Amino acid sequence: MTELKRIIKAGFVNFSRSGIVSWAAVLVVTITLSVITTIILLQAVLNFSLNEIKNKVDVTIYFTVGAQEDKILSLKQSLETLPEVASVTYVSAGEALQNFRDRHKDDYPTIQALDELKDNPLGAYLNVKAKEVSQYESIANFMKSDNALVTGASNIIDKVNYYQNKSIIDRLNSIISGAQKLGFLTTLILIIISIIITFNTLRLTIFIAKEEIGVMRLVGASKMRVRGPFMVEGAIYGIIATIITLIIFLPITAYLGHNMTNFLGMNIYDYYISNLLQILVIVLFSGIVLGMVSSFIAIRKYLNK
Repeated sequence: MTELKRIIKAGFVNFSRSGIVSWAAVLVVTITLSVITTIILLQAVLNFSLNEIKNKVDVTIYFTVGAQEDKILSLKQSLETLPEVASVTYVSAGEALQNFRDRHKDDYPTIQALDELKDNPLGAYLNVKAKEVSQYESIANFMKSDNALVTGASNIIDKVNYYQNKSIIDRLNSIISGAQKLGFLTTLILIIISIIITFNTLRLTIFIAKEEIGVMRLVGASKMRVRGPFMVEGAIYGIIATIITLIIFLPITAYLGHNMTNFLGMNIYDYYISNLLQILVIVLFSGIVLGMVSSFIAIRKYLNK
């Protein structure tokens, strides 16, 4: 414990003694952590946008006019047991008629023609939402399977609109898959570039102290005694950079949340505040690990001489 206290104290002494170089290293680590924080927020926006797209995709099962409600509800229950299905919404014939009237309330000839009909020309329908866009095909295949349906259900189904929308659903699935892969690849490249820049900056701070390292080795200091203070110094860079990063992103996200919510599709400030603890843990862990590991690797050159 005594040795550990000495190492930690030496790390703080190194940080304060390096002056401008230390703060330059903090600035570089701050830029790296800002990139990581930006990636976290961009991933949140991307995931929100993809979920919005997924929520707009569904499969509608239209039933014949006068189809028995109990059979429709039995089919609804059968669909809800499928692991691919997220939700099934039942819209009765009366609700379907009212929805049609609301959509065409400004189309007088259509409403007039509808009023002249004595009976409701529309049947009930089910809106089926899958957990993933790629799962709609298996749901459609289930609808084609007579043995999977409740008895007589196939006789009351007028049409399933999956096949009319198949090309659009497949295209959306490709877009979602491509966006996720691109997001992961971009994240990986930016993090690697940031780590390389941080590592080279910390190498500079250690290079300045190379004569001191040589003296410590000559008087018999262990590798850990030499390496420890620099690792502590790297951790200090990470902690200070984390605090600066989180403070910087408060006004940035507040501005984006106030002015660009419609463009982004979500309030980025609300997301930042509600997930601040999680972001703090990720950024702090990244900063400390980045600083300590970079210092650990950078000093090896001088310890092996």
